[in-house]
Amino acid sequence: MVVGAAGLLADLWPLFTPAAAQQLAKLKADGVADLGPAWTLRLAAIIGGVWLLRGHNWARWLLALWMAIHVGISAFHSWQEALMHTAIFLPILYLLFRASSGAYFRTPSATGNV
Repeated sequence: MVVGAAGLLADLWPLFTPAAAQQLAKLKADGVADLGPAWTLRLAAIIGGVWLLRGHNWARWLLALWMAIHVGISAFHSWQEALMHTAIFLPILYLLFRASSGAYFRTPSATGNV
């Protein structure tokens, strides 16, 4: 949640400063093709984090997918960046899917409500 929110804030906060015109020009120059996927991934991190804290199992998979995409994108930058993202995300992935973490997640009740 923090990573996603920080990413969105980094793009949007300058719109409320004296440098708003330059930031708006930068956002327009980047365009939807660049910002759309970036903001989608940031929103996925926020949504996954919120629903993970609420105990929904699908949020673990959303965050695992978010991390895999992040590592995949970093592979196009440099091997050091890919290695750093892998080193950061492997322990998180372990914590998301270790056996004892499954005890914290809701299971559907007999009525189908979660």
